[in-house]
Amino acid sequence: MLASGCLTKMSIEPATPARYTLRAGEARLPLNDYLGKPLSLRWTGAIACTHCGRPSKKSFGQGYCYPCFKRLAQCDSCIMKPELCHFHEGTCREPEWGERFCFQPHIVYLANASGLKVGITRANQMPTRWLDQGAVQALPIIAVDSRQQSGFVEVLFKNEVSDRTNWRAMLKNDTAEIDLAAERDRLLTTLAPGLEELHERFGQDAIRVLDEPAQRFTYPVLEYPTKVVSHNLDKTPAIEGVLMGIKGQYLMLDSGVINLRKYTGYEIELMV
Repeated sequence: MLASGCLTKMSIEPATPARYTLRAGEARLPLNDYLGKPLSLRWTGAIACTHCGRPSKKSFGQGYCYPCFKRLAQCDSCIMKPELCHFHEGTCREPEWGERFCFQPHIVYLANASGLKVGITRANQMPTRWLDQGAVQALPIIAVDSRQQSGFVEVLFKNEVSDRTNWRAMLKNDTAEIDLAAERDRLLTTLAPGLEELHERFGQDAIRVLDEPAQRFTYPVLEYPTKVVSHNLDKTPAIEGVLMGIKGQYLMLDSGVINLRKYTGYEIELMV
């Protein structure tokens, strides 16, 4: 057996290509070393909350038991939509957590995983956020002082650019190169009135346009699938196949792909 335990998302080092480590319980497995080799992955049927560790019949919000999902600030709706932050109303689920994670510098970026998209991340999460998405290009465009401010900027940009990744196109590597700097300049011009309103609301120094080079990423892939078939551990708890590649949080087997992050908290056994 190569590894066993409850899954957390794979860690990724920004090398060329990116280097992946499977994390299951205490086990750490360098997955790049297993490219081209047959693997067998089995879910034992057990799930444990990644926050409190209690057994759970179902995983909520990618890894939480239901009580934690309803209680934790990191599971609140404002995590997906930061512009809905209600900290200032005194209703944050965990004010101390909010102060640590939401009131720190955030970046609004453009990325290319399956086409042009806009997104946000904490400044200290670059480039991890882009690698998690399977982006082949990324460009920080605006820095802000808080998560809520990044949400307002992202909402503005979503009038012109999608905030979604087509995961099937990403896995097939069906992605043309984009001049991200040119797109940044175009969008900044188009959205200048909206940005000025945000400057008036939060101050000129709170929302800062960046001038940084685009970054490029490559992934450990022997062969991209021409047709994407997805494995589902809830329906088929044992899967196997030759590891053909890793991109984003997906394993690409010759039998299909599996998003390991979706199964955070699931107890698995990985074997050759």
